[in-house]
Amino acid sequence: MAQDKKQVEQITDMEVDFAKWYTDVCKKAELIDYSSIKGMFIYRPYGYAIWENIQRLMDAEFKETGHENVYLPMLIPESLLQKEKDHVEGFAPECAWVTYGGSEKLEERYCIRPTSETLFCEHYKNIIHSHRDLPKLYNQWCSVLRWEKTSRPFLRHREFLWQEGHTMHATEAEAREETERMLNIYAGFMEHVLAMPVVKGRKTEKEKFNGAVETYTVECMMHDKKALQGGTSHYFGDGFARAFDITFTGSDNQLHYPHQTSWGVSTRMIGGIIMTHGDNSGLVLPPRVAPVQIIIIPVAQHKPGVIEANQAVMARLERAGFRVRMDASDQSPGWKFAEYEMKGVPLRLELGPKDMEKNQCVLVRRDSGEKSFVSLEGIEETAARMLDAIHDGLYARAKRNLEENTYACASLEEVKEKMRDQGGFAKTMWCGDEACELRMKEEAGVTSRCIPFAQEHLGDACAICGKPAKHMIYWGVAY
Repeated sequence: MAQDKKQVEQITDMEVDFAKWYTDVCKKAELIDYSSIKGMFIYRPYGYAIWENIQRLMDAEFKETGHENVYLPMLIPESLLQKEKDHVEGFAPECAWVTYGGSEKLEERYCIRPTSETLFCEHYKNIIHSHRDLPKLYNQWCSVLRWEKTSRPFLRHREFLWQEGHTMHATEAEAREETERMLNIYAGFMEHVLAMPVVKGRKTEKEKFNGAVETYTVECMMHDKKALQGGTSHYFGDGFARAFDITFTGSDNQLHYPHQTSWGVSTRMIGGIIMTHGDNSGLVLPPRVAPVQIIIIPVAQHKPGVIEANQAVMARLERAGFRVRMDASDQSPGWKFAEYEMKGVPLRLELGPKDMEKNQCVLVRRDSGEKSFVSLEGIEETAARMLDAIHDGLYARAKRNLEENTYACASLEEVKEKMRDQGGFAKTMWCGDEACELRMKEEAGVTSRCIPFAQEHLGDACAICGKPAKHMIYWGVAY
């Protein structure tokens, strides 16, 4: 097995260099490749297939809650972008501009969309006139462009794939309900599909989305104890509606401004999967988004009937709805084992002549390496149970990582000490002043992650300045 493993490209141990380990996994599990433009990556078929599964499952949830998919242009006229001052100021450093159409210089610059609030507002102004036109529950699957100075696969691209929901509502209450509903969909998806536990909460004024009244977030802890912002949901109030003069006639025959939300997740979730579940053998994929859930490896495949027996099992599993592949190539079994471990396939099925005699097969879990001899009778039900157990095992391990590395601190000095020695999430009481937030970043090297919905009373005083506290807040080092 050791010799066979050498035939598969090795990856750096995460304990040696986590950043290098991460890049190695992205490359050697064939998820992504570099293009000739800095910060723009190629999603390889295996990596893109993970996104397709995320998209398929999440899109179904959006549709169940009444959302419709639309597609708006990728170019935003500069004059349109300038209509919401706070919004454009936040994105200005990351905007990329089109100044020529063919060989002709354009009369007005066009921004390649960093996000689409302004485009949706322009459209909504044209189609919302009456309370009967509301709510508008739209979602868009697309790419956006933000001219980042530094880039990392999946985590920070200049062009990346995402979904962005943009909705309009007649009342503040309806819009706030939508904002929280979508955050809960994200949280549920990450926990029940991606096996990633989350902390739900509200961003501080300093960290909220430009132009938003409030921003809500789901924060995840990676294997290296850093935070990843998994997804955000924003309540805009009627600020954009006023800036774009979007009004509707209410049931009272008076003109009103609608209330707006937006919410989004991106392919950085794939980065989150890698850094939450991966190990020193490579990728470990949650079964519900894995492109291949079960890899079948025929044993002694040169012997009569072995390939046919494996094909028969594969056909049964495919009919039961599993994503299955069989590798009958001339590579050695050991090479294949290492290859599919690298690619994070949740379950490996081995079937050879001795197994055929006993009407059994071997199932090996990627998450734990546990090997089981199981009957081919009811293999469909056995595989389903085992894939669910893998999901549960991944979630439990990630939950332990989150809980064991989240701790209450009573002072700035304690946060500094814990971050230096342990990393993870520090939770403290906070007065709400931005000055204390900035001091925490400058002295402890952490940013506010969120003011969690699940508040705990850890004391009466702010851990930074000692003034009366308003909230319990999470701090951490983030990607």
